[in-house]
Amino acid sequence: MKALVLGGGGREHALVRALSLDPGVTDLHCAPGNPGTSEHADNHVINPVDGLAVTELAARIGAELVVIGPEAPLVAGVADALRERGIPVFGPDQQAARLEGSKGFAKEVMEAAGVPTARSRLCRSPGQAAEALDLFGPPYVVKDDGLAAGKGVVVTGDRAEAERHARECGRVVVEEYLDGPEVSLFVISDGIHALPMLPAQDFKRAYDGDQGPNTGGMGAYAPVHWAPEGLVDEVMETVVAPTLTEMARRGVRYQGLLYVGLALTSKGPRVVEFNARFGDPECQVVLDRLATPIGGLLQAADVGGLGTNTKLEWRGGAAVTVVVAAENYPGEPVKGDPVGGIDAASALDGAYVLHAGTAWSGVRDLVSAGGRVLNVVGTGDTLARARERAYQAVERIELRGSFHRTDIAERAAAGAD
Repeated sequence: MKALVLGGGGREHALVRALSLDPGVTDLHCAPGNPGTSEHADNHVINPVDGLAVTELAARIGAELVVIGPEAPLVAGVADALRERGIPVFGPDQQAARLEGSKGFAKEVMEAAGVPTARSRLCRSPGQAAEALDLFGPPYVVKDDGLAAGKGVVVTGDRAEAERHARECGRVVVEEYLDGPEVSLFVISDGIHALPMLPAQDFKRAYDGDQGPNTGGMGAYAPVHWAPEGLVDEVMETVVAPTLTEMARRGVRYQGLLYVGLALTSKGPRVVEFNARFGDPECQVVLDRLATPIGGLLQAADVGGLGTNTKLEWRGGAAVTVVVAAENYPGEPVKGDPVGGIDAASALDGAYVLHAGTAWSGVRDLVSAGGRVLNVVGTGDTLARARERAYQAVERIELRGSFHRTDIAERAAAGAD
C-alpha cells in the first residue's frame, strides 16, 4: 500500500511512525510533514486545505490511502475531493466534520440523538451569552463555536473572563460545567460499523496541577486503568451508535475517526465534545499501544470493510507522552530557537521523540517552529515505568526557554484517578 499522511504536527508524526511499522505499507509520504516525518516518509510542500492540490499529489504518487490528520482540511472538504477522485481516504467528509467544525451543530445532533451531554445554549451576542452564564452559573464554560486549534474553550470562575472570551469569539456555546475527570475515546467508523480504540487521558492546562490557560494538550497517557468497567461498551451504546444513526438520518455517512471527549461525572459519562480526527497528543500514546497493522484498518473505514468481527490487538504495558512547549506558549510562542538532545533522548530504552513544531534552518539545523515543539514518549510494562522513561528523555532535550508539565500521569501512576 502507498499511503499519504496530511498534516505536519505531532499527531501526523505519530501516524507516519505507525504506518512505517506496518509491513503492508510499502511507500509512505507526508504533506507538508516536518523534520521528524522525513525520517520515515517523503515530505511534500503543499497547502493541506487545498483539496485540488491534495488530490493531484495523491494521484501523482498513486496513493491507495490518504490519512487526514488535522481538522482544518476535514472542515474544508478535502476528504470530499479525494473521494470524488476515487482515492481512499481516512477522514469524514465536510458535512460529517461539522461535528467538530461547529459546537452548536454537535450539540444539536447530540440532543436529537439523545446523547448524554451538558445542557447548553448557542449564543450569537454578548447579551445572549450573559443570559446563559446567569443560567448555568460558575464555573463558567464558554466554547468558541468554530475551530480554535484546541484553545477555544475557557473554563473559569471569573465572570469577566468568561464574558471577554464570548465577546472575542462572537458566536459561542455556553454550557453547564461537568464535574469529574475527562477521558478521550477514539472510534473508527465506516459509517455502519464502529470500532473503539484504547481510552486515553490528556492534560489541557498549561501548567502543573491543571493551572494556567487551556492549550492544545500538554501530555497524555494510555491505557486508563482506573476507568469504570464497561465504560467503552456504555459509550458505544449510548453515544456512538445514536450519533452515527442520527447523522445517517440526516443523509451523512460518517467515515473516519470520531473522537469522543468524555467527562466521567457523578451521574455517569457525559460528552464534552466531538472531534472529527485523532486528538493530539492522545493519538501519540494510543497508536503506540496499537499492535494491529494500521494501514488496512484505516483504509477499511473508507471502503466499508470494518465488519462486525473486526478486533483490535493491543500491546501490553503503557505509554506516556510529555509535550515540550516553546517559551510563551499558548500565547505567541517564540520560534527559531535551536532544538537539541533528540538523539540522546531517543537513545534511552523505551523512549522516543515525535516532532510537533520543528523546522530545518539551513541544511540540517533543527529549530522550533510552533508552540508545542516535541512530544517525548515513554513506554514500559507499567504506567509508572513509562512515565519515568518519558521524563528521563525530556531531561535530555535542549531548547532555550522551553517548559513542560511535570505531573503528566502522576496520579494515575501512583494508583489514583
